[in-house]
Amino acid sequence: MQITGSTLIVGIVGTPIIQVKMPGLVNPVFAANQRDVVHIPIDVKPEGLQAFVDLMRAWNNFRGVVVTVPYKQALVPYLDTLTERARVLNAVNVIRRNEDGTLDGDAQDGVGFVAALTSKGAVLKGKSVAVVGSGGVATAIAYSLCEAGVQHIHIQDLDTTKQNILIATLRKAFPAIDVQGGIDSVSGLDLLVNATPVGMNGDPNLPLPAHVLEPLTATTIVADVVTMPAMTPLLTLAKARGCLIQQGVDMAAAQLETLHGFMGVATV
Repeated sequence: MQITGSTLIVGIVGTPIIQVKMPGLVNPVFAANQRDVVHIPIDVKPEGLQAFVDLMRAWNNFRGVVVTVPYKQALVPYLDTLTERARVLNAVNVIRRNEDGTLDGDAQDGVGFVAALTSKGAVLKGKSVAVVGSGGVATAIAYSLCEAGVQHIHIQDLDTTKQNILIATLRKAFPAIDVQGGIDSVSGLDLLVNATPVGMNGDPNLPLPAHVLEPLTATTIVADVVTMPAMTPLLTLAKARGCLIQQGVDMAAAQLETLHGFMGVATV
C-alpha cells in the first residue's frame, strides 16, 4: 500500500503491542479496497497516556484507535463521550477522533466475541458459561454473553475487588441471570473463556489450576482472547480434549468492520 500526505491514520494502542494481529489483518483489506488509510501499532508507556490523548486531539489526519490491554479502562476518564454500553462497562476498546478533536469511546469486544462464536454454530441462550478475568475485555465479553441470553455465568479473577465489581454490574443489568464468583470446576460448563493475558507471548501457564481444568471434555467450548500465540496452552489442552475452540484472532477478525466503522473509516 502507498502512504501519501492524504493518508488517514488509525491504530491500536496498548503495551506491550508486539502480539497484536490487527494491523496485519486490516491493512491488506484497506489496500485491496483502495482505501487511503493505514492501521499502525502504538506502544505507549502508562506514564505517557495523557500525552498520547493530547496528541490524538491535535492530530488532524488521525481518525481513531483500537484499545487493547492494559488501557481499556484506563483511557475512559480521558474521553469526552461514551456509548451507553461503554458507560455501564466503564471500559472502551475503540476511540473515535472527531473533527473538532473531541474523543468518543465504545466497548465492542463482547460484540465481536459473540459474533465470532455464533459464526461457529455456538448457541448461547440458556447455557452455563465461565469467564476468567474481570478487566476491560472480560467485562465486555461477560456483558455480551448475558445479552445473548446465557442462564448461568461464573466470573473469576485474582483481583477479587474487580471480580466483585463485575459481578455486581452484571447482577444489576441482568437480574434474571445467575451470576456467581469463582470457578471451582469446568464440569458442566458449555463455554469457558480466558479473558486475561495468561498464555501470551510464550507464557506456559494456564488461566485456571490443573485440578479445575481436569474434568474438561469435548462438550465445553473453550475460547481465548490472546492473539499471540494463536494456540495458547489453554487452547492446546482444549483441542487435545476434543473441544471446539475459538482463538483470539477469531474475535479480532470479527471486529474489523465494526471497529473501523466506529472510527469513521470504511474497510470495504
